[in-house]
Formats: sequence, structure tokens, C-alpha cells
Amino acid sequence: MSEVPGTLVVCSEKSARFSNSFPLCQHLLGIHGIHTGKSMGWFQRLGDGLSKTRQAVRHALDRVLGHEPDPALIEELEAALLRADLGVHVVDRLLVQVREQVRTKTATAEHLQAVMSRTLYEVLAQSADPSLDELIGQGPKPFVILAVGVNGVGKTTTVAKLGQRLVQAGHKPLLVAADTFRAAAIDQLQVWAERIGVDLIRQRHGADPAAVAFDGIVAAKARAADVVLIDTAGRLHTKSNLMDELRKVKRVIGQALPGAPHEVLLVLDATVGQNALAQARQFHDAVGVTGLALTKLDGTARGGIVVAIADELKLPVRLIGVGEAAEDLQPFNAEAFVAALFGPSPARS
Repeated sequence: MSEVPGTLVVCSEKSARFSNSFPLCQHLLGIHGIHTGKSMGWFQRLGDGLSKTRQAVRHALDRVLGHEPDPALIEELEAALLRADLGVHVVDRLLVQVREQVRTKTATAEHLQAVMSRTLYEVLAQSADPSLDELIGQGPKPFVILAVGVNGVGKTTTVAKLGQRLVQAGHKPLLVAADTFRAAAIDQLQVWAERIGVDLIRQRHGADPAAVAFDGIVAAKARAADVVLIDTAGRLHTKSNLMDELRKVKRVIGQALPGAPHEVLLVLDATVGQNALAQARQFHDAVGVTGLALTKLDGTARGGIVVAIADELKLPVRLIGVGEAAEDLQPFNAEAFVAALFGPSPARS
């Protein structure tokens, strides 16, 4: 574990279990469901998914510090940070800090990592909101969550996993299959509903999704469900007619239950990079996104797009997913995410 005054404490699995800083690391990794023991595998998968970004940034930092100040090496670091999808504005802020530290000739790679980690955390903290669990606990009943996003990002799976998390937390969720474009999506939610023991509102393939959403709200009231999870069809953010249909779904939900939806959750694929920022802009303009769920962080994800979106749109990240299992979907924690993205630094020979 490394600690620099005024910066983040960066914990690894090893330091969380074996170092003298065990209580502090336990606290860091334990926030919002990231625990040592069984759930440490989740944190490890997050770290593994972001390992290429972490290693590339560390390599560039080592080169910058191992030579006299050289614009070409700073550009190499800049390229590594941009490839991480952190966004131009955030990268510019990071490079200002790096140049200042390099001029002192006393900085180490660990110190620079910690300084940059603090900056990323501050960006994410700007859009920090209560967690989704807190919103549901404090919000009206039923609390309506509308899941939106493009094709293939994992909306249906995210809705189902969230439903399981809610059941485990003692809630009574209701699933609504408003993705009537894909028959497979309806069947997939049916399987999940049976598996976790909750009701599903569905209609035939090709039915009006707004009508399905309306039926879901009516059923939630009648059955005393406290959370409604509405899955919607994937739609290209560049297709205005599909976005108009989504606006209709949201409008009808509000007619069925004034004030709803209480959360418009945009599901994003972490592997698509800057295209996710374009998606976030379009969906936010169309339906007023209130939170993000980032999936597929266990693969080749660069992950920094979370920071870029938080910097530009000030949207909070609610959930991140690192695998196929239900427990692989966890509430987002900025400290743990930054630790996985920028540290801990690899051991040096």
C-alpha cells in the first residue's frame, strides 16, 4: 500500500489482508459491498479488467521519470491516458500535475500515481450521489427504474441482476419486459424472474412497449411491489424515431405514476470507449439520464470513460459489472475504481 499526503490510499488484495493498514484497506474495499474474502474476487476481476490501462500508464510514468524532462515522453504518457478514455479535459489536468511534479525532480512513479488518483477521484466525486440502494430506501413506493441503452450492452442482464440484489436486500421488485422488439429478451427476463422468485409483466412479441410499461406500473401498485425494473429495447442513439419511442415510454410511465420514473439508468458497455460518451449525451438529452451502469469491465475495458462522462455530464455511476454472475454486479465505489485503474503499482525487480 502506498500513501501520499493529500492523496488516495491505494490498496491491493495483499495489503488489505496482510499489511499493518488492514483496517483502512478493509474500510476502502468494504464500501458499497466490496469486501475481503469471497467478494475480494470481484475486486480482483475489476483490477484484472483494467490491468492493461494500469500497466500502460505505469510504464509511461517510469519512462518520464527515468530521463531528463522530455516533451516526447510526456506525449507518450498523454497517449496512454487518452487510450484509457479519460477524456481530453481530464488528461490535460493530469499532465499539468505531472509536469509540476517532474520539475521538482523528487517525484516517484508511486507518488505521481497517487497524485493522479486524487484528481480522478475528485472528478468522480463531483457527480457523487446517494447510492441506488439509498435512493430506493428513501424514495417513493413503488420506486421505478427505467433501464435504457443501445443494443448489446447488457441491459436485460443488468435489470435481472439488480432484481436479484433487491430480493436479497429484502425488497419486493417487479420486472417489466418492455423490450418487445426481441422475443429472446422477454424469455430471458422470464427465466430470471422464475429463478429469483419475482413477478414479471410481459406481453406478446411486438407489443407497444409503452403499454407494457403502463401495465407494469398498474401491477406494481396492485401487488404492493416496492421497486419496478423496466427493461427497454436497445436502440441506436442516432435514430431519432427510436429515441422518440423511448420518450413515449417515459411519458406514459409518468402518467401512470406521477414523478416516475425515479431513476433513468443508462447501461453502457465499458469496452466501446469514447462512443459511450456519445451515447450518454444522446440518451441524456432524450430522456434525462439520472445514473449509469457500466458493464463488461472484466474484459478488455479501458474504463476511463466513466471519468470522462462524470467530467462532462456530471452523471453518477450507480453500478459496475465485472462478470456474468449476479454477484458480479456491484454498486460503484470511486475509491476502489480509481485504485483498480491506476494502482496498486506492480512490484519492481
